[in-house]
Amino acid sequence: MTLPVLSPDELRRYSRHLLIPEFGMEGQRRLKAARILCVGAGGLGSPVAMYLAAAGVGTLGLVDYDTVDFSNLQRQVLHDTASVGRSKLDSARQWLEAHNPDVRVVTHDVLLTSANAMSILEAYDLVVDGSDNFPTRYLVNDASVLLGRPYVYGSVFRFEGQASVFAAPDGPCYRCLFPEPPPAGLVPSCAEGGVLGVVPGIIGCVQAAEALKLASGVGEPLVGRVLLFDGLRMQFRELRLRKDPDCLACGTNPSIRGLIDYDEFCGTAGGGQRMGPSEWDISAEDLKRCLEGSDQPQVVDVREPLEYAINRIQGARLIPLGDLPARLAELDATRDVAVYCRVGTRSARATELLRGAGFRAWNLAGGIRDWIDRVDPSLAKY
Repeated sequence: MTLPVLSPDELRRYSRHLLIPEFGMEGQRRLKAARILCVGAGGLGSPVAMYLAAAGVGTLGLVDYDTVDFSNLQRQVLHDTASVGRSKLDSARQWLEAHNPDVRVVTHDVLLTSANAMSILEAYDLVVDGSDNFPTRYLVNDASVLLGRPYVYGSVFRFEGQASVFAAPDGPCYRCLFPEPPPAGLVPSCAEGGVLGVVPGIIGCVQAAEALKLASGVGEPLVGRVLLFDGLRMQFRELRLRKDPDCLACGTNPSIRGLIDYDEFCGTAGGGQRMGPSEWDISAEDLKRCLEGSDQPQVVDVREPLEYAINRIQGARLIPLGDLPARLAELDATRDVAVYCRVGTRSARATELLRGAGFRAWNLAGGIRDWIDRVDPSLAKY
């Protein structure tokens, strides 16, 4: 492949790269020729996109379909207060093109799914995953393995993070580390459990560094190694990971030869926003009408106390999901019970538990976020 030539402006912009003996002119020209896709323009995607653009990656693709929320600003440094309510892709493009107009920014304003992942990923040399959910991670992994594209992985939670490079030639894939997803709702998301704002910055920078190494051909990437970060103790540890010969995706005789329904595979049907039989759901508007009537239901908040302190439905009783089995006696079995959490996932599990115990229980579809959007916008959304 003939590498592109650097312009005089590019020679000045990237001069500190050009002075590195292991990197030099050829490494920078390789970056200019590279096509890198970043899945997500949020906590991890922000530092990834910012540093890849600053470094001079020729084509930077971004996949996201969300809008900027106030709760994003504590960690998603690609966006600012004026961007709240805007498309994350529009906000990201504005920052990236202003910082480095030589980088070609390609936006994909879609939810990445089994139907479009292959066509999107195949236009790039490698993919950096900044998503925050298991279905997308398995989707990106399987598509990367099938297409032969390296997959730079990262995840964060509270004070911790991890990063690795999967689907590289002769290296393990994400399924070698996690053959099966955890039970739905068992592992809380950052939106439910929180994350210290700098942690996505640290892990995102590690991902950006790995992407730059892969694109330029320098250094030893995190293939066969998982980097573990503990921000409370400021420690980095390394976990060795071998390619699993029995892996369904990258093993000796792989059985995964196409993409599947990853929400169903991970038990998060409905896009991971909620689970449970729809006939047990109640809308925010219907719950409001019930609460204004004479036969009011008991309202139970199954989130954690720190979430309850941020916002709550007036009159709701706090019983965290993990405590619910031992506290059923606190509820009146002769009255209906309306259960809610942040988006409806934990409350769906609680509703199932209550129904199994003989209660007439209903799940607030969409959780307190829907309640805020449709009933009480004065409450703080997180």
